[in-house]
Amino acid sequence: MVVISSKLVYSKVEESSKASKLFNMLERDPEVQALLRVANIMAVTRLFYNDHGVIHSRVVSGSALEILDLLIDWGVQPSLVRDGEGDLEDSKVVVVGGAYLHDVGNAIHREGHHLHGAYIAERILRRLLPKLYADDKHKAVVVKQEILHAIFSHDEGVVPLTVEAGVVKVADGTDMAEGRARIPYKLGKSDIHGFSALAIKRVEIERGGERPVKIVVDMENEAGIFQVEQVLGAKIKSSGIANLVEVQALKRGEPLKIWRAP
Repeated sequence: MVVISSKLVYSKVEESSKASKLFNMLERDPEVQALLRVANIMAVTRLFYNDHGVIHSRVVSGSALEILDLLIDWGVQPSLVRDGEGDLEDSKVVVVGGAYLHDVGNAIHREGHHLHGAYIAERILRRLLPKLYADDKHKAVVVKQEILHAIFSHDEGVVPLTVEAGVVKVADGTDMAEGRARIPYKLGKSDIHGFSALAIKRVEIERGGERPVKIVVDMENEAGIFQVEQVLGAKIKSSGIANLVEVQALKRGEPLKIWRAP
């Protein structure tokens, strides 16, 4: 069992040298960091949405790597490996790239941000990935396109066509603990999205029973159910890997509800 936080990614990337290298490139890249800052201004300051900046990128990256590992341990083969275009290390690079960059499109506008994000990320990845795949130009292109697919597919209206993109999409929905909603709440956000997010105290990921991934959401009160069903649930339903994920909702540590996509 692991707790979802911005610190998780640092231990997870250590398990893959390529994923670690890409993560460090993204963390140190001035353009990427500026884009995430602007994305957060657009989302939080101007729209009163939850955090969509670098902290969110780190949270989703760590969560995505944990989910991918649970699927692999269960015997699920990542799409890049299944299709003969890469190995497990490459799949983790795709997951880190997709998770870290999935929200950069908010730097232009929230509307269509998954599409904006794909073309913004393209120029970044065109610059960074050749450093990671210096001896394999083909692999650099393939990995780039898979990352762009994950970014584009994280929108609820798009169904991912790869396991890696599905993992990124589900991981995006796991970042819903109360800290993510505090700034919008202080700025005046007072709708069901805000109250529901504030009710979530802790999110964990563990190995499931009937399904390989169990997301455990501990909440202060029943308002948190909205986040489970309408936010995380919407991501899972349209992830392409819904049959591999279940959600356990708790109220102050006590079982409240098990949620599974149909």
